[in-house]
Amino acid sequence: MKRFALAVVALALAAGIVLAAGAATDAPKPDKDGWYPLFNGENLDGWKASENKDCFKVEDGCIVANGKRSHLFYDGPVADHDFTNFEFLAEIKTFPQANSGIFFHTEYQETGWPAKGYECQVNATHKDPKKTGGLYAVRDVMDTAPHKDGEWFTYYIKVDGKKITIKINDKVTCEFTEPDDWKGDPKFTGRKVSHGTIALQGHDPGSKVLYRSVKIRPLPN
Repeated sequence: MKRFALAVVALALAAGIVLAAGAATDAPKPDKDGWYPLFNGENLDGWKASENKDCFKVEDGCIVANGKRSHLFYDGPVADHDFTNFEFLAEIKTFPQANSGIFFHTEYQETGWPAKGYECQVNATHKDPKKTGGLYAVRDVMDTAPHKDGEWFTYYIKVDGKKITIKINDKVTCEFTEPDDWKGDPKFTGRKVSHGTIALQGHDPGSKVLYRSVKIRPLPN
């Protein structure tokens, strides 16, 4: 009986090792330049939506943000979804009156606008005068967007220490270095350089935005 019990324990341990190896295999691997995919192009595995969860879906290899307010937080295995210094890159297409954003150094919350982290604005023709390529309510791009609705464009974000750089189609649209005594807008006190995950914004039912080729390259802290 004792030998049998030991055999059962050994099998259980072996199974655990196999499962762990399988989980590691499922984790995305970086390309030759160190970029990790955050979106697999097929489903929302590794992402977690808040409140109105049907705002987000996958169609034709794209994340579609279209519905009542919701935020889609990266919750996957890359860096255990906790980034400090990094480069982020995605391809985006907006439609008329679309409004969205990319949050970083944020964390999951079930309702409301994310209280933690900075927002990089996505908006070409929505009534909000703060347009694509700005750091929302911090260093805004006002009135005229650097892209057009209906066309794919690249959105690049780099965080290195307290310096934040945003590029649209490889052109710098925002550079901001957070001061040591930074307090920010009283309405957005959580917008500070720290660490956390990435989130995509679904703004309202009249807003439709597509995201594809979403990836990140962690940098040394």
